Amino acid sequence: MNISQAAQRSGLSTKTLRYYESIDLLQPARGPNGYREYSRADVETLQFIQRARACGFSVDEVRQLLALHRDPARQSHDAKQLVEEKLQQIELQLQALKAMKVTLRELADSCAGDDSPECAILSQLANRD
Repeated sequence: MNISQAAQRSGLSTKTLRYYESIDLLQPARGPNGYREYSRADVETLQFIQRARACGFSVDEVRQLLALHRDPARQSHDAKQLVEEKLQQIELQLQALKAMKVTLRELADSCAGDDSPECAILSQLANRD
């Protein structure tokens, strides 16, 4: 199948497919005319990549997961370790977001939000109390 068909079947854009090829996540065959020829296995790989990216894995982490997926001698604990590490990262991000939410709520609550030029939000951000 051509790149447009592979993009449609995988749910990704043709630009994304070209990008994944440029960073060696996927290497579709080339026909005699030089055009990319995607197989079902290529589309399955694209869907794997898409699902991994939707879980927050970076391109390098996806590369590691793909290597494990393709290795028949893999050990499941390696994949689990990558997921556990991602979970730890997500927990840290959630804590940071919760702290950011508290700060933003405090900023919003400190401002009258009226027609006055005085703004507690801007003063606090400028570190002028």
